[in-house]
Amino acid sequence: MVEHGRSAGCTVLHVDMDAFFASVEVRRHPELAGTPVIVGGAGNRGVVTSATYEARRYGVHAAMPTARALRLCPTATVLPGDMALYAEVSRSVMALFRSITPLVEPLSLDEAFLDVTGAGRRLGDAAEIGEYLRARVFDEQGITCSVGVAGTKFVAKLASTSAKPDGIRNVRPAEVMDFLHPLPVGALWGVGPKTEEQLLRLGLRTVGELAHVPAKTLQRALGPAAGTHLHELSWGRDPRRVVPDEQEKSTGHEETFGTDVDDPAVIHRELLLLSERTAARLRSGGWLARTVSIKVRFADFATLTRSRTLEVPTDVGKELYDTARVLYDALGLDRARIRLVGVRAERLIEAGSAAQQLELGAREHGRRDAELAADRAARRFGAGAVRPATLLHRDGRPGREAPLTSRNGRSGPSSSRGGGTRSRHPEE
Repeated sequence: MVEHGRSAGCTVLHVDMDAFFASVEVRRHPELAGTPVIVGGAGNRGVVTSATYEARRYGVHAAMPTARALRLCPTATVLPGDMALYAEVSRSVMALFRSITPLVEPLSLDEAFLDVTGAGRRLGDAAEIGEYLRARVFDEQGITCSVGVAGTKFVAKLASTSAKPDGIRNVRPAEVMDFLHPLPVGALWGVGPKTEEQLLRLGLRTVGELAHVPAKTLQRALGPAAGTHLHELSWGRDPRRVVPDEQEKSTGHEETFGTDVDDPAVIHRELLLLSERTAARLRSGGWLARTVSIKVRFADFATLTRSRTLEVPTDVGKELYDTARVLYDALGLDRARIRLVGVRAERLIEAGSAAQQLELGAREHGRRDAELAADRAARRFGAGAVRPATLLHRDGRPGREAPLTSRNGRSGPSSSRGGGTRSRHPEE
């Protein structure tokens, strides 16, 4: 039982799923509970996306090459991942959060800020609400989460990190300095490796040491903006409010080839597949795209992006592909070795909106009707039940979607709004 008044002055929660992708996989494969599990790509180019805490004890972490992870933890089970499943679980979790408060700001699939000011009369103080959410997530989804409770987003985020795994940490305003000042300077938002190196050269190892340096000294050393920002955070001052998530601004898919590809026909087929997937996501969300962009990454990791605005917004895969192919062919790469390609639909509007109705010269709907029929077949018989003939083997059977050894999972919607850790990929 949480004692009354435990969260006086606290209205912000940061809720973070524990080893989210790996936990969902263990839920699906209960025989793996308590064992090291790695979610990520196999092969020479595979990268760890998530790992259970049993694997993390061996030093395994996100963004590590899978081959290295297996050298550290040879007994780990490697699973390829299922972004559609993770997105489905994430939607359910976020829906739970929104049933508590409308002020929910997702940072990624696996974490969000909540302002629970208006929920106190109904559910108790912020710590009680945090305990309630943890129990509901476990009961409904079979996974655990950690919760930070504080008066600001910054402190709540640090509190949830300190509570991991499967815990809750409450930091009242009077306790912020005792909690914050012993932490290393690298814990501050905005302190990357280079800034941390600068601070260490100045002899500043903890947040408390940094806090007692005059703001003007930090501004001279780090620049006016960075110096002011870190000085404010070191005293626990963070004026940002929890901002409910905006409508998605773009959606798309990208894939990394198992080996570098220099055949334009293979690239074209991959662009078609990615366009079909992106269009299906648009239709499922009730969106139309005004702009199509492509992403091309070469063998040396150099990356190009190109985009084109459409005359008429669309959710038709063939139209996305036609534009993506024109953009790709215009690059004139001529057998360049390609590592990754991606297709993205941008500047989205709601299907049937006034903005769409004002567009003139809309195309016939024959192709769209066919793709809607394919959507219905996919829901009934599974993904890939109907697809363009180009993506079939010569004998007519569905072929492999692409010669891939790993799927990097960057397929979800993203917001253009920055700030905090919004650009962080889940599990990092």
